[in-house]
Amino acid sequence: MCGVFGIFNGPEASKLTYLGLYSLQHRGQESAGIASSDGKQIHSFVQMGLVADIFNQDNLQKLSGNSAIGHVRYSTTGISSVKNAQPLVINYARGQMALAHNGNLTNAAEWRERLEKDGSIFQTSSDSEVILHLVAKANGHGTIEQTVEYALSKVKGAYSVVVLTPEKLIAARDPWGVRPLCLGKIGTGWVVASESCAFDIINAKYVREVEPGEMIVISKSGVKSVKLAKPKPDLALCIFEFIYFSRPDSMIFDKSVYSVRRELGARLAQETKDIAAGADIVISVPDSANTAAIGYSQASGLPYETGLIRNHYIGRTFIEPSQHIRDFGAKIKYNPVKDVLKGKSVVVVDDSIVRGTTSRKLVKMIRNAGAKQVHLAISSPPIISSCFYGIDTPTKKELIASKNTINEIKKYLEVDSLSYLSLEGMKASTGCQGRQFCDACFTGKYKIGCGGC
Repeated sequence: MCGVFGIFNGPEASKLTYLGLYSLQHRGQESAGIASSDGKQIHSFVQMGLVADIFNQDNLQKLSGNSAIGHVRYSTTGISSVKNAQPLVINYARGQMALAHNGNLTNAAEWRERLEKDGSIFQTSSDSEVILHLVAKANGHGTIEQTVEYALSKVKGAYSVVVLTPEKLIAARDPWGVRPLCLGKIGTGWVVASESCAFDIINAKYVREVEPGEMIVISKSGVKSVKLAKPKPDLALCIFEFIYFSRPDSMIFDKSVYSVRRELGARLAQETKDIAAGADIVISVPDSANTAAIGYSQASGLPYETGLIRNHYIGRTFIEPSQHIRDFGAKIKYNPVKDVLKGKSVVVVDDSIVRGTTSRKLVKMIRNAGAKQVHLAISSPPIISSCFYGIDTPTKKELIASKNTINEIKKYLEVDSLSYLSLEGMKASTGCQGRQFCDACFTGKYKIGCGGC
């Protein structure tokens, strides 16, 4: 759960990186950082917190140069602390290098142990640092990009990385293509980002996605594409990026997230025609399910209404009121619109159910607002397994669908009906012919090793 951004030969690169990270804030709210290059030296600033709270005119001014990379983090490996904030910057035999990484390396612990036995001293508990140590270890393996190529050939799992040296920007994606990464153009410069929404804010043009197994090297000489490895014939694109994680205004895997999410809702409506026929309205659990609910409404003919209002100004909540104010967490985030819900049979569209605790509270909230019936429709299949490739899902035993039938979940949530989109319907919604997805969270079948899972 992280976002990466990089720019080469862009005026005020650190400020453009700040804007790019602002657009990628949904991918990580724990820490943020920027490393810039003036052609001779790398400057960096990282801190815990949100992009808008961390950066200001003064610290951005100190990040001089026409090239930069940035990162927003939500930890999936390594503790939550500023020492694990990225970009990670090192000084080694060849000079300086900065790295930002989205994904999880499944053999990081193995490599860390081997490198430490050889004398490496790690400064963080992040799996990303392994890549930098492998780069340093490969110091005699040719050019800078060749040392990065060597390092990435040794790691397994999911990675979309951006690497900055004083003179080059390197972007690479693992052969499975798990996490998204795309390439854009801005004036005479180039940009890379986890999602294309980061291009829109700086008026950069989307060019294409970085292909699985591809490394792009950008320098004053131009743009060079290097094949790190052949893309796996059975790719493992993260389908949860479409369902929940990416912004709906982004292009990922060369597809519009909005279009895919709307199709997820439409197919869900087709699979639940009997339920839709007896309902009055459809509402979403904002914001991630809004687009799927629109698709559901269009396919079913049910009017789409705003039945829940989300509070977008939630920061860290340090003081919880006394126990007589129940369901505090849900109430501070959502509030029902009673005039919309009262006396209605409501289809509530959500993108997924994880533990089920929030869904149960929302259902209770909707009923207390006067809804006659509550039908919960989920635009993905039941989540039965954890993710080991960069999305922070709970352990398997915490996932409600891993140990309960749909009927048991329905009873726990106290809904009149509970429907999930089928696995086939979910895959068909992507429209990615010939593409293959990682659906391990829904099937328990892992294409890539998962480090002892």
